[in-house]
Amino acid sequence: MSERAQHRMAATIDDQIGHGGALFWRRLSAWRLWTSIAKWLGLIVILLMYIPLVWLAVMSFSGRPLSGIPYPLTMEHYDELMGAFNKWGEPLYESVAMGVVVGIVCMIVATAVGRAMPRMRRPGGVILIALIPLFVPGLTMGAALFISVRSFLDLRLGLWSIFLGHMVWSLPFSLLLVLIIATRFDHRLLEAAQDLGATGWRRFWDIEFPILRPGIIGAGIFGFLLSFNELLRSIFLRGSETTMPIYNWTMTASHQSQVPIIFSLSTIILAVTLPILGGFFWLLFAKLDRS
Repeated sequence: MSERAQHRMAATIDDQIGHGGALFWRRLSAWRLWTSIAKWLGLIVILLMYIPLVWLAVMSFSGRPLSGIPYPLTMEHYDELMGAFNKWGEPLYESVAMGVVVGIVCMIVATAVGRAMPRMRRPGGVILIALIPLFVPGLTMGAALFISVRSFLDLRLGLWSIFLGHMVWSLPFSLLLVLIIATRFDHRLLEAAQDLGATGWRRFWDIEFPILRPGIIGAGIFGFLLSFNELLRSIFLRGSETTMPIYNWTMTASHQSQVPIIFSLSTIILAVTLPILGGFFWLLFAKLDRS
């Protein structure tokens, strides 16, 4: 920032809050301890996120997990979990398959819509309508979809209705990820490529896709994760189907003795998904960006 711009900004601040107030805020922003405070706050947030996950894994090996005491260690809960595979295997398959389908559809739809919105003359209203489902409570949206599908249209609930509810929840997040990058895209690059004779597909693949790639892949990952963990909307739209979150919720609510098995199942899911997602993000943001 130039010296002239700095003086102009300082004069604006002085006019708005007065010279004394402006001097106070300048001294406060120049305080050297801000960096240390920010680091400690960041560390605390990270610990709050990961310590419960680590403790969950530890308690899955405890003989008395509901007491909060990690001893004695045992594999009994994992043995019970493997013995009951016929009960939770199908919900797991349904959740994984549903998450993959939702993630792929979110990638395609969010990319198509996200590329088109910045080119509209007045995209603000359209973006607002597309993102409103983010702020609607899950129970409200689930009940509204249930009334529309079952009572109004008189359709039978099943996997297709669960897919509909998951898409309503996941697509706005995926669209937002693509829009963040698409709104910063310089469309003059596409015009230059068109002048050089590049086809529409070649312009997208060679110019747009490398720039939009983090948002597109992030849209698919968010779609999968939001679908895999979705419970509130699925309760209203499941019919006779059972996904993994519904199975966990049912077992936890109905049988207290099943809670240790849920701990073990959650630990297995974490042990599988976290390394896969970590390697995927490393490949996306580190390996591919270098190339």
